Amino acid sequence: MWFLDQKDMPEKWYNIQADLPEPLPPVLHPGTGKPVGPEDLAPLFAMELIKQEVSQERWIEIPEEIQDIYRTWRPTALYRAYNLEKALDTPAKIYYKYEGSSQAGSHKLNTAVAQAYYNKKEGIKRIATETGAGQWGSALAMGCSFFDIECKVYMVRVSHDQKPYRRIMMETWGANCVASPSNDTKTGREMLKKWPDCPGSLGLAISEAVEDAASRDDTHYSLGSVLNHVLLHQTIIGEETIKQMEMAGAYPDIIVGCVGGGSNFAGQALPWMRDKISGKSTGMRIISVEPESCPKMTRGKYAYDFGDVAGMTPLLKMHTLGHTFIPPSIHAGGLRYHGMAPIVSHLNKLGLIEAQAVHQSGVFEAAIMFARTEGIISAPETSHAIRVGIDEAIKCKESGEAKTILIAHSGHGHFDLGSYAKYLGGEIMDFSYPEEEVNRALQELPEI
Repeated sequence: MWFLDQKDMPEKWYNIQADLPEPLPPVLHPGTGKPVGPEDLAPLFAMELIKQEVSQERWIEIPEEIQDIYRTWRPTALYRAYNLEKALDTPAKIYYKYEGSSQAGSHKLNTAVAQAYYNKKEGIKRIATETGAGQWGSALAMGCSFFDIECKVYMVRVSHDQKPYRRIMMETWGANCVASPSNDTKTGREMLKKWPDCPGSLGLAISEAVEDAASRDDTHYSLGSVLNHVLLHQTIIGEETIKQMEMAGAYPDIIVGCVGGGSNFAGQALPWMRDKISGKSTGMRIISVEPESCPKMTRGKYAYDFGDVAGMTPLLKMHTLGHTFIPPSIHAGGLRYHGMAPIVSHLNKLGLIEAQAVHQSGVFEAAIMFARTEGIISAPETSHAIRVGIDEAIKCKESGEAKTILIAHSGHGHFDLGSYAKYLGGEIMDFSYPEEEVNRALQELPEI
């Protein structure tokens, strides 16, 4: 394994907007259809986060107060999966950057601390957010506890029921966590009236959290993925990994990460993207992996869409299944979002990354192999990347190529053991989202 000294922890986040071959499409106001300005976002976000959202500066300093908290778990370790390589009998070299060592158990804390800090600096007393599997909600609960900010979390109902220990983590750190759809908002009440047993979706939970934040002067909204400033905060992962791979004398031929909204994938991939854009490493493959049951990258449409079910958010140009999409109750709750980060979508459109979709039975098969060789019980979300990492290593065995594979390991699965139990008991079912349902949701896209 390769560790960095704390003195070598990156002191700046990397902003890929400075290096994009083509600029990102503008974010549009849901009412006027015109590009949004800072004044449009100010009711929901701290001004410094809004500046980061649109910044064209290549490097953004990480405030010392944030670095002090980062140092309680960062830098994180880079491992080589020797035992997994041996089990696969592959000439490939497999590395993984492990973000599960944070107190909250995932990469989400990298942006949770930053967002809580900037809101505290602006005098905000309360933050409302949503969460899927609970990793983001627990991370923000912890971030808010550091800065004495009240935290309200709307947790997608199916995950709220499947993962009670994530809710308990949030409550332990002082957050108030409710199942979404809830009776706490107009959006939630309307959905429950129409569909009492609604399993919820991230888009619906976002609607509730945005409504909550917009209704109170002391409250801001916080998002754990998708937006540019969130991806920015995660680039500390890739910046550390670049240094560690140099220590290991290795350079990745293939980088693999799971995608829900895209934050962990982007946190690892964006710093390496400099080499692809500059032409230094044109042959590097960067693969985003999503569930077959929520296939926005592989079967969705690249179009302007709302980030939430109720249509309250600005319009983002992204790969989407349609904001009314309600995904099936798969166990990778963090990957059940209808849309993809605009930056990730843009890179896919430019041909700089590729996308694959996998079934959850194969995902858990890979997770079990990883656990039995490397000892880490991975989150179901992370295991999507492990699945494709293993697949690529098997291809190397067949071709005889000794490629270097880097897996973005976003977090542990200690609170997902119920899902593992269902897999081990033969209860996990695969689900390909019906084409007619995809097309129906896409018909609800706003006209731009």
